[in-house]
Amino acid sequence: MGKRLKILTNGIIKENPVLVLLLGTCPTLATTSMAINGLGMGVAATVVLMCSNLAISLLKKIIPDKVRIPCYIVVIAGFVTVVQFLVKAFAQDLDKALGIFLPLIVVNCIILGRAEMFASKNGPVDSVLDGLGMGLGFTLALTLIGSVREILGAGTWMSGTPFMVDLTGILSTPMSIFTLAPGGFFVFGCMIALINKLTKGKAIKKKEFGCANCPNASSCGAAKGGC
Repeated sequence: MGKRLKILTNGIIKENPVLVLLLGTCPTLATTSMAINGLGMGVAATVVLMCSNLAISLLKKIIPDKVRIPCYIVVIAGFVTVVQFLVKAFAQDLDKALGIFLPLIVVNCIILGRAEMFASKNGPVDSVLDGLGMGLGFTLALTLIGSVREILGAGTWMSGTPFMVDLTGILSTPMSIFTLAPGGFFVFGCMIALINKLTKGKAIKKKEFGCANCPNASSCGAAKGGC
């Protein structure tokens, strides 16, 4: 029980995919101009993570090793298509806001990375928990970044939802730069610094950038010493 709880909570702070492992940076910066967009992107990615991890864990003994990456992408693409259709049907505004970044979940390195590093080596239950934990960490990071950018840049929070909060009467004139790319980079950097501070540098120092953890290591020459 303790092991599975650790798997579930690992992705929230200790190995947060965005703020510690620095994965999925493109959708993080592109979809967090508003809190609801970050939340929607995070939830969509979490569903795909859990489903793809489960499927790949169940199929790990069937998928040939030499073609495992293309097979993983096909599995992930199937679940992304289902999620995209559901968003189009029930959340049209969110679909328009996320745009191309919703189907691009297929090539999100967080999802492919967990498939290669965890789901292909562990059982179905642990793989689902890993997907849920990483998805929660991804969602939390995007929602926090989106909240800060929306509050400072537009003076609102959760705009476009029944839970919208108008802060324009409390704050001074909103700084629209926070809804643009420079503001996204600034808030992203501040969040990474905050995690570094809270963990006293342990989380940031623990992550590894070597080729050994790359899904394509065996095909790019890293196994023979080239990288």
